[in-house]
Amino acid sequence: MSGSIQSETDELATELCSPLPRERVIFTYAMNAIAFALTGLALIPLLSILWEILVRGISGLKSDMFVKAVIDNGFGNAILGTIIMVLIGAILSIPTGIMTGIFLAEFSQTNPITELVRFISSILTGVPSIVVGVFAYGVIVLVTKGFSAIAGGFALAVIMLPVIILTTEESLKLIPISQRLASAALGGTRFQTIFRIVVTAAIPGITTGILLAVARAAGETAPLIFTALFSLDWSEEFLSPTASLPVLIFNLYNDPDPEKSQLVWTTSIVLLCLILCVSILSRLVIRQRRIN
Repeated sequence: MSGSIQSETDELATELCSPLPRERVIFTYAMNAIAFALTGLALIPLLSILWEILVRGISGLKSDMFVKAVIDNGFGNAILGTIIMVLIGAILSIPTGIMTGIFLAEFSQTNPITELVRFISSILTGVPSIVVGVFAYGVIVLVTKGFSAIAGGFALAVIMLPVIILTTEESLKLIPISQRLASAALGGTRFQTIFRIVVTAAIPGITTGILLAVARAAGETAPLIFTALFSLDWSEEFLSPTASLPVLIFNLYNDPDPEKSQLVWTTSIVLLCLILCVSILSRLVIRQRRIN
């Protein structure tokens, strides 16, 4: 019996160590070549767009543009407006999204409405941003009788919310059941287990979802056209029209003034760098999570 097992083991080892048939090697190299070729083909439009933006925009980039308003051929007010509205959206969406994600991940077995909440969250991720802008216009702009940064922040919060909900839920589900059982065995209540053990362990994943939601919101244009409108100068308060980088590009793209046309390309570089920084930060969070 032991001799037959040893023989089978030797045959398996010989088969594993023997080179692959020529047909399989050729097939592997062919598939790799096709994959690399298609990847390169997909990168051509992206790289061409980036190259066009850099070539046209880098020549007009000046340090004083960061502190000047659009009316003075700068984009400082647009940067400030973008940051303010993204912060308002984050303040509105992050607590709500995290708590909803916790509800879906930890209480789905005891509450019958969790499937409805999860379904609505999934649907919201696919809603066009212009529809969100129309919704925010009806809820905020018509009520307050004016375009404002608050209305823009509310629209961005609606866009960010489903992303945060779903990523929080998935991050919590990845935490092993053994950690929950260990906390219960040590006398921890359900509340303590969820917020001190499970949520703490899932913070890297939750943070990644938040950063991805922020990166998406920072580049949205349509919702801000319906809610925050635009301003050529610095906004005096949150209840007044507010400039933003995406809307600046949209409004001034067809401007015949050469300075404004140059400003559009330079603003595109700034917006790309802003989104790139947020994306890199999310990748660093993911990498740190994997290391831990």
